[in-house]
Amino acid sequence: MPDAAPALDADADQELVAQAAAGGVAAFEALYRRHASRVHGVIARLVGYHGARAEDLTQEAFVRAWQALPNFRFESAFGTWLHRLAVNTALMELRGRRGRPFEDSDEDVFDTIGSADSAGHVTALSMDLERAVASLPPRARAVLVLYDVEGWKHEEIAAELGMAVGSSKAQLHRARSLLRARLGEQA
Repeated sequence: MPDAAPALDADADQELVAQAAAGGVAAFEALYRRHASRVHGVIARLVGYHGARAEDLTQEAFVRAWQALPNFRFESAFGTWLHRLAVNTALMELRGRRGRPFEDSDEDVFDTIGSADSAGHVTALSMDLERAVASLPPRARAVLVLYDVEGWKHEEIAAELGMAVGSSKAQLHRARSLLRARLGEQA
């Protein structure tokens, strides 16, 4: 019976999508409430946990979803489609910043990584991991998030980020090595 809940969610989404595609604002608001935290989570991981930037991109992803909804063909689950749209929104923003300096790529970011305390050891370690991921160079962070968190294949990452498959693998290795080093410093 554990598979019944996702099926019910997909059915409810399908009904809401049909209503929203016909201009139903309340239905779209319901879709937003159902999916906003997951969309924000993937965007935040991709842009390095910069709160305002992640919030802006989350809103942009939902605006794009609203605009594209009339063309949604129900070939995949709405959540899957929306998640991919959110990832693409974040990646387009990262690509647009390629020619400009990245605010989150400075090595000084490591100074902001906190240490675990006795009262919130698990929470502190989780925050350290988030900060360490956020401090990675943008392309390495994007590959790490897409591969290790989102489950993409190197071929998909390479196509989306405009790099060779080997470069995707190298960036993943680089990201993991940097994380090990940075988190090892905190232990």
